[in-house]
Amino acid sequence: MTIKRMDNVGIVVEDLDAAIEFFSELGLELEGRAPIEGDWADRVTGLRNMRVEIAMMRTPDGHGKLELSRFLAPPVVSDHRAAPVNALGYLRVMFAVEDLDDTVARLSKHGAQIVDQVVQYHDACRLCYVRAPDGLLIGLAEELG
Repeated sequence: MTIKRMDNVGIVVEDLDAAIEFFSELGLELEGRAPIEGDWADRVTGLRNMRVEIAMMRTPDGHGKLELSRFLAPPVVSDHRAAPVNALGYLRVMFAVEDLDDTVARLSKHGAQIVDQVVQYHDACRLCYVRAPDGLLIGLAEELG
């Protein structure tokens, strides 16, 4: 075996506080928040004079993490938030939820909007995509039965 686990998924956001509130409402727990900068950070990212504020969020089962990053320097160079679901690259993060309707209602108070509609896939699950703060694409799925 070459890997032990998937450690985290990184997401760049404009409003770190809003992203923390959104993912907290979804059920993730804030593990920590810290500024990151210095020579070691420049070398690992390839960005010189990088300054970023990160927040690490953990899923309730303890197995998954999101690293939310707000870049202070250098400025963000590209914006993929409006890309359609068939665009190349990373698309979305999917979360399994207990009650899809309740989750969508709670997240809508934080600005989330359903991309199109909630659908049912056979007898397996109900699912939808929502646009979160900063336009992030998030998948939500409720297992059935």
